[in-house]
Amino acid sequence: MNRFSKTIAAAVLAALVVTSPTAHAARRKKQKKAYDLSANPLAGVQSKQPDKELYDKAMVALKKGRYDVARLDLQTLLNTYPESEYRMRAKLSVGDTWYKEGGSAALTQAEAEYEDFITFFPNAPEAAEAQMKVADIYYQQMEKPDRDFTNAQEAEEQYRKMINMFPDSTLVPRAKQRLRDVQEVLAEREAQIGFYYESRDNYNAAIARLETVADTYPLYSKSDQVLIGIGDAYAGQAHSIQIAPGLPGAVRERLAAVYEDKAAAAYAKVITRYPMAPHVEDARDRLVAMNRSVPEPTQAAIAESDAEVRSEQPLGFVDRTLGVIKHGPTVVEAVHVGEPTLTDPKRTLAPDVTKENVALFKDAMDTGKPVAPVTAATPTGPNEPPRSDRPSEAPLQMAAPAGGTGVGAEIVSAPSSAAAADPNALVKPVGPANTALPAAEQPAEAPAQINDIKPGEVPATQTADAANGKKKKAPKADLSDESSSKKKKKKGLDKLNPF
Repeated sequence: MNRFSKTIAAAVLAALVVTSPTAHAARRKKQKKAYDLSANPLAGVQSKQPDKELYDKAMVALKKGRYDVARLDLQTLLNTYPESEYRMRAKLSVGDTWYKEGGSAALTQAEAEYEDFITFFPNAPEAAEAQMKVADIYYQQMEKPDRDFTNAQEAEEQYRKMINMFPDSTLVPRAKQRLRDVQEVLAEREAQIGFYYESRDNYNAAIARLETVADTYPLYSKSDQVLIGIGDAYAGQAHSIQIAPGLPGAVRERLAAVYEDKAAAAYAKVITRYPMAPHVEDARDRLVAMNRSVPEPTQAAIAESDAEVRSEQPLGFVDRTLGVIKHGPTVVEAVHVGEPTLTDPKRTLAPDVTKENVALFKDAMDTGKPVAPVTAATPTGPNEPPRSDRPSEAPLQMAAPAGGTGVGAEIVSAPSSAAAADPNALVKPVGPANTALPAAEQPAEAPAQINDIKPGEVPATQTADAANGKKKKAPKADLSDESSSKKKKKKGLDKLNPF
């Protein structure tokens, strides 16, 4: 009997393992059927027109996986019947053939076809479907949270674009849910990085990452853990201040109180925003341990949090197994209610957190210090160098005399004694009191030269010769060295020189 019971238990377990993936696949198939964008919307139209038959033939080939044949039929329809009423669906279906084919190159071509369709038919109802498929292309290529997140960011942008461009489309609810799934992956990535920094006691970087998640992705399924992590990071900073050596006791107490207040605010937000979250009791325990009051959530917050928790699907055995095998991330824990974030707020950066900490430290150091009295600024004195904290006097005005100097220079007119004596004058005189200019001085005569003969005087030698009755002849000048055109006679050996 015992052996038979074991056999039955093994059979039941095997049936559960086999039926669980089947049920999971059936659930997925049902959801996919409700949002099947590749179904032929004109299949029920009874028509024997050649363009309609070409379109139906292409749809059959697309369904059977013969994408080249489907593209050929669709291109034939577009080229042969440019005025056909099926041209928009045919143009959109060309992108569907590349989308169904898959692969990086084919998906890139599909994106180009869909964007062309939106450009040519921006007001058509099918334009929303084309934008939705552009976003789905990046959604299918998303990586896990710990891998490259470029496709996830692009998918988020494309879903936001679809919701903003076509708010009245019937595909908006599906786009919002896909956007929640994408934001779940992006929030998980940021949260993992923040928790890693916190485990390494890098509190500034941890606070920056976790606050970015809390501000940007409030529908994240682990938002309660994110807020608790922010509170723990601030509590860690308070503990670091308390054990820091060399700080005065008053400064240490002031800084620790500031960080503890920030930690308590983060714990309190868990209770007031996510009162039905699984980790809300941890936030209550931390507030009680800090001797802080525990806030009470409102009924609206309780209802909102309860709806979010109920919309999350638990991560089962099959989902965990498929998460290890498949390429993309597992998003079954994402919420299915609430409005996703359509615009990203400003990110919190670690340098900004560091600057804030420096400012808090300076405020704590300056608190309690005597403040120096502020004195009124007085003008700078006449003979003092100018200072940056006091205004200087206005400079003297340079004025030229009426007559001019005639040499290209200006004379600075000194203020009169009346202006100097006036106490209300705006410009005070600078310089000596005696402002009279000295008389011009004439140059002294040069001393007389000893050997010079003054005009009208006769040399003493001539005077003596005249007294003796003799007239002295002037000496004959030697002109032998001067050049002349007169031919001179040669003497001696010079007669032999022909030159």
